Parts: sequence; C-alpha cells; structure tokens
Amino acid sequence: MGDPLYAHGIDLAVVLITILKVILTFLFLLLGVLLYIWWERKFISDLQNRIGPDRAGPHGILQSLADGIKVFFKEDLAPTEADRRVYRLAPYLAAVPAFSAFAIIPIGDKISIAGHQTYLQLADPPIGILFLLAMSSIAVYGVFLAGWSSGSKYPLLGSVRASAQMISYEAAMSLAVATAVLATGSLSTRAIFVHQSVWNWNLWQLGVVPFGIYMVAATAEVNRPPFDLVEAEQELVGGYMTEYAGVRFALYYLAEFMNTITVSAVAVTLFLGGPSGPHINFLPALWPVVWFFLKLFAFVSFYVWLRATLPRLRYDQLMDLGWKRLIPLALYWLLLIAALRVGDDAHWPWGVNHGALNAITVVAAAAGAGVVFFGGLGAAIRVGAKRVEEETARAGGVRA
Repeated sequence: MGDPLYAHGIDLAVVLITILKVILTFLFLLLGVLLYIWWERKFISDLQNRIGPDRAGPHGILQSLADGIKVFFKEDLAPTEADRRVYRLAPYLAAVPAFSAFAIIPIGDKISIAGHQTYLQLADPPIGILFLLAMSSIAVYGVFLAGWSSGSKYPLLGSVRASAQMISYEAAMSLAVATAVLATGSLSTRAIFVHQSVWNWNLWQLGVVPFGIYMVAATAEVNRPPFDLVEAEQELVGGYMTEYAGVRFALYYLAEFMNTITVSAVAVTLFLGGPSGPHINFLPALWPVVWFFLKLFAFVSFYVWLRATLPRLRYDQLMDLGWKRLIPLALYWLLLIAALRVGDDAHWPWGVNHGALNAITVVAAAAGAGVVFFGGLGAAIRVGAKRVEEETARAGGVRA
C-alpha cells in the first residue's frame, strides 16, 4: 500500500514532514506514558477507596512529570563488578524497541500537510508485522543484558526468569498475530486495518480465541500483573533492574508502560478495526483518531483493572500456562484458520453458500479449543489443589 507521502519522490518538504511525524510520535508516547502512570495510580486508588495523587497539578495530574524530573537528577550508579559498556547500553535496548514498534500503528486516515498527503502513521512498511515481532524480540536483550552486566546474582536470576517468560509467551503471541495476518493476506498493519470494516472486526472473523490468546500472552510479554514475576520483590529484590538507578532505571520504567501502550495499540489494530468506526460527517478526518484513542483507552484501563484485581501467579503456573495451554491452542487455531482460508481459495463446500457446514466447522473448532484449554485448566487446578494439600500436611507435621 505505502504512504502517499513518498509516492512522488523525496524532497526537503518530505524529509521535514517525516521528521515532524517522528517527533510527534515520540512526544505522544512520552505524554501517553505520563498520563497512563497517573491514570493507573488514580484508578487503583478509586477502586481501593483512596485519594491517590492530588498534590502536583489539578487532581495530581502532574505527579508523573514531577517524579520524572526527580529521577532525572538522581545519582547514576554503576556496580564495581559491572560490565560498564553493556550495563549502560541495556536500558536503551529496552526503550527503543518499545518506541519503534508503535511507529507502524495507524491511528487515522489521510491528512494533508503543506500540500502533501500522508497517513496518520509514522511508517507503513509492507512487512510491518515482521518488524513488530522483530522489535519484540530485541526487547528481550535489554532485559537479559541488564541482569548479566550488573555483576550481581540477584539481577542475573531476575533477567533469566524474565527472558524465559518473554520468550515463552512471545511464541503464543506470534501465533495469535499470525492468524490476523492469515485472515487478511497482508503483513501491512494498514492493510489489516482497512480489511476490517466498522464492526466486521477480526475479533469476530477469527472466532475470538486468537484475541484472547494475544491478550494473555501480551500481558506476560510486557510483565504486567498477574505476570509481573520479573519483579517479585519477595524473591528477587527488584529483578533485573536491582542495580539500576537514576535515568537508566527511568528508561526501564518508561519502557514497561510504553510497551503496555504499544501492545494495546497492536490489539486495537489487529482485532478491533484500528481507527475504523461509525462515519460522522462533521470533521470526518478527526473521528478515526477519536475511535482509535477510545479503544486504546479501554485497553489500558483494562490492564489497570487487572493490576488492581488479580494476585500474582507462581512461576511454575506461569510457564505451564504458556507452554502447555496457550501455544498448543494458538497453533491449533492457526491451522484451523489456514484450512478455512485454503478452503475458500479452492472453493471447498464450506463457503458462504454452505452455512450449515460452515457452522459445523466452527462448532468443531470451538470444541477442540475447549478440550485443549479447559482440559489443561482443569489439570492445572487439580495439580495446584494437590500441592496445597501436600504443603498444608507438611506444615502441620512441622508444627507437630
């Protein structure tokens, strides 16, 4: 598809517009992180019948900015045993991919800047989804190298745990993303957005299951509760960030919230139609942006609600869910969507003119998914109950 900004060659105006889009995207993410941190603290305080931040600015809305300024002037420490080059590089390997991944997200339709038509999107590469997955993979290096280069056993244990978690759930997340690519037939995020109409989202077209898998896997990928085991204070102190302070710690903190915004934007684009929404004649170019941010706000608020509601999983439960439940289910659903797509291309008897057989196929798919997921969930519950009984009996024996 390509951005029309580059359709007639590159001149000084095109370069300046591109630089302007980069700056605006970066400022939006920074401002979004500051507001998201404030919203998380305020939302959780309301859920817990507390006041929350209320000193800096109206309703405490400038509290995140005040915290950022404070941490910027804190002393930057480096452990004696640290590999200093890698130690200093690691935070950037975590923060830069978070920003780069958001660059391919479409947030609106075409606009005109100085007589040049361009998309409300920083970049629309034809392999946008592959770029997204590549950035997700690079972020793992920022986590692991932070623990390895710190020269301390606690960050190293935290980074190993974090890397295993991110790699495990990245497999399930990639399979869920692949279903959206398979249904659309394109790796371009804008093509995936255009493929979905106002309400004909991939969420319904793919049978909801890939969306659920993506949400669980993405939550674990960005270390959000209940999967925030990389910072399990009672076990690992501060995880892979234990030895970091000042600006470098702020970069990891920034990357975590920026990643949450990015994975929410990806979910909106792949499964909820992106900027698509009801057409309104008044300021028609504005409403796609409004629909996109409304959907994005709903997602980030959902993450806050999860943080305030669910307890942290044990690490064995986390890995069991990823490898034994999500990956088999995601692979099963990907093969199912592939079979349906091949059938449509070959005009097999399950298209729109064969509704009964199509319904049977969907029911069979749902039954298979239920067997994989709920069967595994039941087994996990039984194993957990047995462990609780054993630990209770062991504790009783020790007291006796």
